[in-house]
Amino acid sequence: MSGRPVMNRDVDVDAGAAGLHRRPAEVTCPVRSDRSGGVAGVTDDGVAQRRAGYGVKLVRGPFVRLAPHPHACADDDEFLRFATACRGRGERLAADLFSGAGGLSLGLTEAGFRVILSADRDPESVETHRHHYSGLTLDCDLGESANVTRIAALIKAAGIELLAGGPPCQPFSRAGRSLIRHQVRHGLRPAHDERRDLWRSFLEVIQLARPAAVVMENVPDMALDREMFILRTMVHELESIGYAVEERVVDTLRYGVPQFRQRLILVALRDGVAFDWPEEVPDRVSVWNAIGDLPEVEGGWRPEGGADGWTDYDGPVSAFQKEMRRDVVPRDAGKVFDHITRPVREDDQRAFDMMGADTRYSDLPDDVKRYRDDIFDDKYKRLSEDDYSRTITAHIAKDGYWYIHPRQDRTLTVREAARLQTFPDWFRFAGPPSAAFRQIGNAVPPALGAQLGRAVMTALNARRPVNYRSRDIAEALANWFDTLDEPALPWLCARTRWQVISAEMLLDRAAPDQVRFVWPLLARWEQPQDTVDAGDELIEMGRWIQREHRGERLLELARTVASQPDLLDDDKIIDLQGVDASVIDLAILAVPTRGEDDAEEPVLITKGIPRVAARFTGEHPERSNRMTAGRLAVARMIGDDTTARRAHLGLIEVATSICRPTEPACPRCPLNATCSEAAVRRSRASRLAAVINP
Repeated sequence: MSGRPVMNRDVDVDAGAAGLHRRPAEVTCPVRSDRSGGVAGVTDDGVAQRRAGYGVKLVRGPFVRLAPHPHACADDDEFLRFATACRGRGERLAADLFSGAGGLSLGLTEAGFRVILSADRDPESVETHRHHYSGLTLDCDLGESANVTRIAALIKAAGIELLAGGPPCQPFSRAGRSLIRHQVRHGLRPAHDERRDLWRSFLEVIQLARPAAVVMENVPDMALDREMFILRTMVHELESIGYAVEERVVDTLRYGVPQFRQRLILVALRDGVAFDWPEEVPDRVSVWNAIGDLPEVEGGWRPEGGADGWTDYDGPVSAFQKEMRRDVVPRDAGKVFDHITRPVREDDQRAFDMMGADTRYSDLPDDVKRYRDDIFDDKYKRLSEDDYSRTITAHIAKDGYWYIHPRQDRTLTVREAARLQTFPDWFRFAGPPSAAFRQIGNAVPPALGAQLGRAVMTALNARRPVNYRSRDIAEALANWFDTLDEPALPWLCARTRWQVISAEMLLDRAAPDQVRFVWPLLARWEQPQDTVDAGDELIEMGRWIQREHRGERLLELARTVASQPDLLDDDKIIDLQGVDASVIDLAILAVPTRGEDDAEEPVLITKGIPRVAARFTGEHPERSNRMTAGRLAVARMIGDDTTARRAHLGLIEVATSICRPTEPACPRCPLNATCSEAAVRRSRASRLAAVINP
């Protein structure tokens, strides 16, 4: 092992008098010295465990310090001069906000963009990004209005074409959602809040700078609340200023990332330019294909030389491993840096030794358990070498028990975690190992970023106009619904929530003639007490349509709610017992009890709506992804304008009366002109007509 300086690689520009050129930048990572002559700045990831009596070996750091890139800019003026030089060489410029260590930046670089501006608040992430990328790396809080204004101005002045980022998203109270919805729909956005939610900061940067392209990455939960509020708001806002927007939950394993990891991706292109999602890569990468070439090490082992030490390396075998080593400088060909991990307690090592890839923590003998197995039944997880890794998250910085090496009785090393996120071996992370793990877990896999970047580049070059916008589809659905004389589901126009619940419980999936006969009678009972008072008649109606049992259940519910009328109010209806959540959501959607802007608008994926969305978009999601992909497609069709509620009801009606599972009545559909499947049917009919009448 050695303590020689690490020679790092970054494809960058040399902003000399003669212009710019590509070259590998070799940057030394200096190590500080403490007063005792040891490695300084070296923190102790293991000492706290030792002091707490965890019984593990005392192991220090090392603490990696990374020098700024040779072409890092010190201020805004230097940055703008640098951007001008880059544009003069024909570079396509990008910015990465909430950039973390730079996983997305690295992917965009591989795709042909030059990331010259970034911002984050995590000190180690900022240091990592500033080391690997030229231009301006800012340590700033985008919750502050002044920072939003400054960054937007820099993006605009620098001629940055692509803005990328992953803003954290916080949950909202109903009052908060209502206020934002009201502001958006009526153009009452506050000019400059002193503090703002970070996704709104990201949105405001877009509104001020108007870059040609936007890529936003986030966890799927950002979009999958009942109302999908943040996503629908962002799509509405972006479309209102001329962007064409696409969104999708992506399985990263489909793009060469060796782990189960889902990410919500939103792509917006200015001037209504259409975007096509990248094709999946043909080959999948297993855990062993990703890390099997890395040498064996014991838990807690550290090389000599601190941050500059390495592990001897024999060379890559698989195609993925060769890609990870592709740009390692020749002098480092026999070295692996950061191949270090935590110490392993003796009892943990015994537990690890007993575990296979299918072993759960609850399967282990009691004498090696340190946690309750009824709560932590999967506290420990050995990765399967022939499968994908579980999602690498920032939690790996805390204990690593979810990431036990497939063959060795220890948790993953920093370099192994980086490999599973597709960071190449020349990429270093500032700070102690815990900070490196955190940066890796929070990152966008560079392989995914590269695929997205290439697809954006292709779309910007092609400049194909988008076929439709969410607001156009929503308006068509809402206007059509408003003109219906006799909906197939007449309770979509009910006066009270109780009418909706009654109809759903008694008439869901009933034959059309039964609905036409029974609904006028059922609709007379607008409140639960009305139903109780007419209980005998309700049971008789149930007998008429062979649904007596449903009638009995409805009468029982009516008695319960009649004794507590407030159970149908906004704050309590979602907890109403004895009613499916989908029925409650339909009642809330059909009969708001607040003003239009204050009322909840849950996104439904029942009543055949996903079928309509899949046919309309031409995308048929797999069954395992139906919940996610279906809701995203529905949200896209109903938008978030004042027409959204009526559009949603119109979509339900289309699914019921027109877009049937078999023999859909496409010519009657308000979406016929823009529906993908309708276009296919028209094309088939045209070809058939040409054969019959040549």
